[in-house]
Amino acid sequence: MARMTNTEYWTSAPDRTVRGSMGLCHLTVFQPPFTVDARSLPPQDPARARAFAGSSEGIEEVLEDLGPRSVLTPLPSSVRADLDVVHAAAWGGMLSLVSPAFATDGNDEPLRSAATELRERFPDARIVGRVAYRGGMEHTEDVVWLPDGAMFHASGWPDDEPFVVSGDPHAVIVSLELKGWQLDNVGVDLREPANEIEWARLAGLALGPSDPWGWEEMEATAFRVRHSEDAVRNMEGLYFV
Repeated sequence: MARMTNTEYWTSAPDRTVRGSMGLCHLTVFQPPFTVDARSLPPQDPARARAFAGSSEGIEEVLEDLGPRSVLTPLPSSVRADLDVVHAAAWGGMLSLVSPAFATDGNDEPLRSAATELRERFPDARIVGRVAYRGGMEHTEDVVWLPDGAMFHASGWPDDEPFVVSGDPHAVIVSLELKGWQLDNVGVDLREPANEIEWARLAGLALGPSDPWGWEEMEATAFRVRHSEDAVRNMEGLYFV
C-alpha cells in the first residue's frame, strides 16, 4: 500500500526533521472492572481501536492501518510525516491512544483537553494520561480523572519552574484507596515540591494491575491519521523551530 502523507494542514515538508523526542505519550480510558491483570485483558481489537482513534479529539480521519505494534514500541518521531502516526488500542474495557499531539512544552494543555472530552464520553471510567516531551529539557503533563470526580492535573518542568498542579491529588489517593506502602513503592511523596513529584507514577497507580504499558506482549495498532488544523498548528509550533 502506498504511504499516505497528504494531510492538508501541514506547512512543513514531510521529510523535515523533528525537534525533540517523546517519552510516555498516552491517554487511557479504563472502564470497570478495575482489578483485571493487564495480561488477562482481552486481545487487541483493531477495528474498535480504529474507531476510538477516529473519534478522539484532534483527529479528523484515520487514513491507513499500519499494523500491530507492541506497546513498548515508541511512536516514530524522526521527520514530520511521522507525526501523522498514532497508536491506538482496544483491550475490552480499556481504550488507549498514543499520539504526538499530546506532547507540549507548556504553552498549552493538549492532554487535559483530550481528557476532558473523554470524561464527558465515559463518565464511569478512569481517565489516565501520561506525557513527557524532551526538547532540551523535559516537560511532563499527567492527568487522572476518576468516576467519582476526584482528579488531578500536573504540568510543568520537573526539577524546575513553573510547575502547576490543579485538582486534588490527595482526593485521588483516597478514592483509589491507595496505601502508604503503595506510594512508597513508586517513590511518590506529596509532601515534596510539586516539580519533584513523580506524577506519572501516581497516574500509573490509577491503572493498578491493569497497566498495560510495561508488557511487550500487549499489542496496539499503528494508524496514519489526519490531525485537525488546531492539532497540526500546535505540533508545528512544538516540533519545528
